[in-house]
Amino acid sequence: MEPGKERIAKYIARSGVCSRRQAEEKILQGAVSVNGQRIDTPAFFVSDTDKIVVDGHLVQPQEAVRLWLYHKPKGLMTTYKDPQGRPTVFEKLPADMPRVVSVGRLDLNSEGLLLLTNSGALAHKLEAPSQGWKRKYRVRIRGALTDEQIKQLQKGITVEGVRYAPALVEKDEQQGSGTNQWVTLTLTEGKNREIRKMMAHFHHPVSRLIRIAYGPFQLGLLPTGAVKEIPSKVIKEQISCVS
Repeated sequence: MEPGKERIAKYIARSGVCSRRQAEEKILQGAVSVNGQRIDTPAFFVSDTDKIVVDGHLVQPQEAVRLWLYHKPKGLMTTYKDPQGRPTVFEKLPADMPRVVSVGRLDLNSEGLLLLTNSGALAHKLEAPSQGWKRKYRVRIRGALTDEQIKQLQKGITVEGVRYAPALVEKDEQQGSGTNQWVTLTLTEGKNREIRKMMAHFHHPVSRLIRIAYGPFQLGLLPTGAVKEIPSKVIKEQISCVS
């Protein structure tokens, strides 16, 4: 294969036209042409210099994959539209940013590191447990976890029929009168409201939840509401699916 070329079905999928499987079907149906010639096999390689047409529509060259760190404030929904009219992450981003999607979500009352990308395929890849990326959170709870509760969390627990994978737990000393405690939790799955549900199971409601790391990327000292783009070199070094 020549440098800069890839299989046409993958190229079409990465351009956002349809899935790779759908692209392969369209090729076999004769709905795809390259430089004015219809192709009939997915085993065909193309690059950005080729004119690719699918169902009569020109496929636009792929944008370079980009990735940003965003320090999400509390009180924003991680969605493009909220039925209840609550403010969203995407409404608060700088006006010069391209359209992006989030890698996973943080709920309304959670804050901290949120990864944003212009590639839906990359977002899907990084969300998958098979990627093996850990999510680290600083969590303030009411009360204090017992040693037995920590052991259960580190073995994995089931809450209301949902199985949660083992979590690494590090606890701080209790604060003030002893009604609150900070703990650091490291997860491998990131299921919906996972931490809140696990803590509620032990009768320790969460009063603050901050994601401080997602895989190799750290929140660090990024100010609340700020966005920082990751250099393409770092993306390629850290994420094997980008090539």
